[in-house]
Amino acid sequence: MSLTYAILSVLVSAPSSGYDLAKRFNPSVEGSVGFFWSASFQQIYRELNRLEQKEWLQAESVQQENRPDKRIYTVTTLGKQHLCEWIAESEDMAPLKDELLLKLYAGHLVSQQLIIAKLEAHRRQHQQRLAIYQEIQNQYFHNPQGLSKTLKFQYMTLLRGIHYEMGWLAWCDEIMVLLK
Repeated sequence: MSLTYAILSVLVSAPSSGYDLAKRFNPSVEGSVGFFWSASFQQIYRELNRLEQKEWLQAESVQQENRPDKRIYTVTTLGKQHLCEWIAESEDMAPLKDELLLKLYAGHLVSQQLIIAKLEAHRRQHQQRLAIYQEIQNQYFHNPQGLSKTLKFQYMTLLRGIHYEMGWLAWCDEIMVLLK
């Protein structure tokens, strides 16, 4: 997946400035795409300029007091068309590239205590992320059937995150028993 479509996916539901868009790629912002897609400010601004040149986005300048003007980006009809075509394309399964799994694969070379400590640290991180996801679910998605169509699709991505974290924790519990 490219940054192009990540940006279009975010902007199609909420036009915004480059700065506000970049914040939505931050995983510490509740409800952001940053939980499953990351990008730096520089990457985002470079891509915004490119998409505007291709006429997939249009920008409107907004004057601000005591600050430089900001530009609000909106997806054009052409941009929406390309986004819809991309959504319809088939996709490959995402490759699994996990540094922890690679270390576990050769974990027999180090002490079991080191591996257990490493797993416990990762477990805490996954528990924290699950708690964040569950808080978002409780705060914004407490009635899934009553959600708008747009929010239902955003909720689907949140559910994937919840299930991922729960699966990771179950796997961790299982291998901890195996190690002890």
